[in-house]
Amino acid sequence: MTERTRDSTGRSRPVDSFLARLRGLVYWIAVSIFVSTVTSLFAAIFVNVVLRYIFEQGIAWAYEIPAILFPWSVASAVVIATVFGRNIQVALLINLLSATPRRIIGMIVQLAMILVSIGVIWTSGPILSSSQYTRLAETGITQVYGVSSLIYCFAMIAIIATIDLVHLVRGAGYLEVDDAEARFS
Repeated sequence: MTERTRDSTGRSRPVDSFLARLRGLVYWIAVSIFVSTVTSLFAAIFVNVVLRYIFEQGIAWAYEIPAILFPWSVASAVVIATVFGRNIQVALLINLLSATPRRIIGMIVQLAMILVSIGVIWTSGPILSSSQYTRLAETGITQVYGVSSLIYCFAMIAIIATIDLVHLVRGAGYLEVDDAEARFS
């Protein structure tokens, strides 16, 4: 992220610096959400299992915790993957192109991601509205808390795609990732 914040003379560029800080903020928020939700899920399930084995009776509301926290852990993991460009992509044909067509395709892809994200946010309004009337049986918490992770996820994807689009418009390359670095094996 930091190599984008300096020009050829090594001076900091304010726009790139701001975008790098914004990307970092999105990343740390996502990491915080992921760590707290996964830790809470593990703790609730662990305590419930221990109580079931010791007292032969668990905590009834502990079964409802995943309905609220699991969507947030998935949403934050998707955001983290998007920050690092590790989302699903097929780059075989794009890698065969020269820099300019690759950049143009990158701009189209980022614009499509922004539009799809905004579309998902816009059309999820009825789902969000109806989820406030569905309550979990034991806790009485509405499902809106779990469903709202959808809005968070796509809003952050739109922000990351906008950052990447600005970088591409300003002349950055697209999909300039070493193949060995992109593999997980």
